Amino acid sequence: MRAMVVYDSAYGNTEKVAQAVASALGSQEDVVLARAGDVKSEQLAGLTLLIVGSPTQKFSPTSATTRFLKSIPEKGLVGVKVAAFDTRFAESEIEKVRILAFFVRMFGYAAEPIAKRLEKKGGALAVPPEGFYVGDTEGPLLERELERAADWAEQILAQS
Repeated sequence: MRAMVVYDSAYGNTEKVAQAVASALGSQEDVVLARAGDVKSEQLAGLTLLIVGSPTQKFSPTSATTRFLKSIPEKGLVGVKVAAFDTRFAESEIEKVRILAFFVRMFGYAAEPIAKRLEKKGGALAVPPEGFYVGDTEGPLLERELERAADWAEQILAQS
């Protein structure tokens, strides 16, 4: 298996999730962990698994994540298993702010559009997109989210 976990992170929370996912997937020799802005499309050659994560900002992935996804050549992920995740507020917090809950229902979170773009580039979705919860804009991650990220990575491995 040759895997890559690509992420962007505004306050370090998404980076921590990406690190937990990469660690659960395997050794540093088998899994490359990289920021979205640092990855060149040629680094994707020979991958069997690509996981992309971003904080949810304005109901979307960050601009660095979007640029990375756009840089992937058409059909550049054919034969590659893919997965997507984001960091976001917990639903219980969103429901406290009625207008925010409305916009989340309208526009969603970052993981879903990431997954769609990965599939559009030819990737085969290994598991549904996943969200990991933060307590506030700058974090921290909620308790047990890193363990949940590792469990999610193991689910991906089982499907790869």
